[in-house]
Amino acid sequence: MKTNQVKNKKGIILRLFKDILEFYPVMLPVVIVCILFNAVISSIPAVFMQNIIAIVEKSWQSGDWNAVKENILYLVFILGIFYILSLVSGIIYNQMMAFITQGTLKKFRVKMFNNMQTLPIKYVDTNNHGDIMSYYTNDIDTLRQMISQSFPQLLVSSVVVITVFGIMIYFCIWLTLVVILGVIAMLFVTKRVGGGSAKYFIRQQKALGHMEGFAEEMMNGQKVIKVFCHEEESKKDFDKINESLFNDSREANRYANILGPILNNIGNVLYVFVAITGGILLITNAPNFSLSGLAMGISIVVPFLNMTKQFVGNINQVSHQINAVVMGIAGAQRIYDLIDEEPEQDNGYVTLVNVREENGQLIECKERTGIWAWKHPHSSDGSVTYTKLAGDVRLFNVDFEYEPGKTVLHDVSLYAKPGQKVAFVGATGAGKTTITNLLNRFYDIADGKIRYDGININKIKKADLRRAIGMVLQDTNLFTGTVMDNIRYGKLDATDDECIAAAKLVGADDFISRLPDGYYTMITENGANLSQGQRQLISIARAAVADPPVMILDEATSSIDTRTEAIVQRGMDALMEDRTVFVIAHRLSTVKNSDVIIVLDHGRIIERGNHEELLAKKGQYYQLYTGAFELE
Repeated sequence: MKTNQVKNKKGIILRLFKDILEFYPVMLPVVIVCILFNAVISSIPAVFMQNIIAIVEKSWQSGDWNAVKENILYLVFILGIFYILSLVSGIIYNQMMAFITQGTLKKFRVKMFNNMQTLPIKYVDTNNHGDIMSYYTNDIDTLRQMISQSFPQLLVSSVVVITVFGIMIYFCIWLTLVVILGVIAMLFVTKRVGGGSAKYFIRQQKALGHMEGFAEEMMNGQKVIKVFCHEEESKKDFDKINESLFNDSREANRYANILGPILNNIGNVLYVFVAITGGILLITNAPNFSLSGLAMGISIVVPFLNMTKQFVGNINQVSHQINAVVMGIAGAQRIYDLIDEEPEQDNGYVTLVNVREENGQLIECKERTGIWAWKHPHSSDGSVTYTKLAGDVRLFNVDFEYEPGKTVLHDVSLYAKPGQKVAFVGATGAGKTTITNLLNRFYDIADGKIRYDGININKIKKADLRRAIGMVLQDTNLFTGTVMDNIRYGKLDATDDECIAAAKLVGADDFISRLPDGYYTMITENGANLSQGQRQLISIARAAVADPPVMILDEATSSIDTRTEAIVQRGMDALMEDRTVFVIAHRLSTVKNSDVIIVLDHGRIIERGNHEELLAKKGQYYQLYTGAFELE
């Protein structure tokens, strides 16, 4: 399992690097070159120090100080040039790195959001919305820290460690062996302690998403919480989730915070051992086994002590970045999980096009004519047929299940001819809303067929199918913008006059006109400044402006008071004229004038007929209706 985890982490880092390189194919290599240059420059002062001490030491022994000043000034001048170049490259790479980091996060947010728009409804139905939001906040933030700070620091520290190690071997192999023993101890501690923190940092990231999801759910349900006096229970539930996050965060940071002091002390002990070993070598005049061929002396020991401090310091820097990298990897894993989510499959090839009629034939055209047709290409002979959009919807022996083994619909067959109004009634969970979900292909059926104007809807492109079906849901969703923008959402190229006409049709114009800025009144927070009935009227106007031949009204008036319902009902009657309409309603008074009423029970059709026919049967509809009548 550990091997797979390591491979997975390496895979995520490699994928992230490839993505950044794809985003910035020129800028990223320039940044890497500047970082490498800076790292090398920061490693070479020990060489200059060795030369300076060697010059002074030689002059002290010989008593000739004439060349000391000139040689030292020359070395200092060269080192100053290097530092100036390092400063310039540092400014360049820091500026570029800021651009790369924020640009990468921007592109990842775009990737996530674009892919989220392609996901099936099932993904949204089965995932906590707050947890999805944490992809765009917490996970992106961990990525920001890893890209902007951890990766550059790791690259700098790694190059410095390698460069300094090479200089150490060049100067003195004996002292280098002492440093290697200290590094082995540091790596052992880092692996043991860092491994523990990694596990908890990953758990912390998941717990954070869980807590945000819970907080969002509580905010959305605040009225319900207060109505049922559920505040104390909510606090207890939050405390459990918060306690879990606290435990994971505490353990992660406990490991992380103890790592630094341990490594620092190991570094201090190592420094002392190098100094002692160097002193022993000097006293005993031991031969200096090195690549430089230099004799053991102060000019070797003093720079070596500085290199030891620099070497240990950079290893500490690497260890300090481990936690940020682990969190970044956890965030990147979640981000890639969202990006890699399987998009909604669409194998449809029948499209909806504008047509005009000439000599009884349908001719496809680009201009909007108000007449639509299904364009059906046939692969067998290459021909194309056009079927006029009419709104004829039929279900044949449809079975469906959300989860394997739990069938929701059993052998459902029904038809709705153009202009007919079909109502679904039945207890909660009977399958009413499921049928409308299948008509839109939010979910695909397990068995049977659904045909729209005689065409199997599996052959119709989903976007075109949904364009031909309007829908008004019980839960209204208004978006930040003006009232006009929200109505136009149903048809993006609709004119202001068309939007106003749709509002008048459904009876929304009266209250919209009385708003502070009329149709240009801003809506925020899902229409918090409007009543439930007003929000519903705007959503109905949004469906009306789309002008589809088929309309689905899913409990469209259930949240509206009786007086507003009468207004909406008149508008809906006008809206439903000459359309195929599917109505789901608990108030049986709203389905009395339906052409066909379908009574569902546990996913099966148990009765069908119009209002009078079903009352005459004195079956379940009769019981529902008379019971509702008595309650009224």
